[in-house]
Amino acid sequence: MLIRFLSLLFFTSLIFVQPATAEMTDTDIAVLRGLDKVSARIQTFETNIDQTVRFGKNLYIRVRACRKSDPIDTPESAAFMEVWQKDLDTEESHWIFSGWMFASSPALSAMDHPVYDVWVIDCRNSVTESSEEANETDESNEEASETPPEEEPEILED
Repeated sequence: MLIRFLSLLFFTSLIFVQPATAEMTDTDIAVLRGLDKVSARIQTFETNIDQTVRFGKNLYIRVRACRKSDPIDTPESAAFMEVWQKDLDTEESHWIFSGWMFASSPALSAMDHPVYDVWVIDCRNSVTESSEEANETDESNEEASETPPEEEPEILED
């Protein structure tokens, strides 16, 4: 009798329990980090959605979507990226990666390239920058001025 009661209680509780779904919000800007394995330089850069960015000599990146979880949920950022490489001699292009990358698990869906690594750091909207973030950026720019300048990723017009 007790087993019957417990099983009935268990199955009725399943009816009233809603599955937990994390809502993700589309954003305007993807924050990416790239590594040049030859020079061991790491760069963090931003790109707008549907904008093509050249990283290194011949790697091209376009972020099609960037989504971020709501603040009350577990932190997560995900971007759908398309990455291709142009051969410097023949100008032919071939795909390197196309798919979702997750900031919390970069190895889950990683880009496989012998010279470059690119992964998602964050997604944000262009109007949500707070004064604290601006102050941190100013401080990091002061520190960066002491080091030799790096070549910034080039933003290309479509």
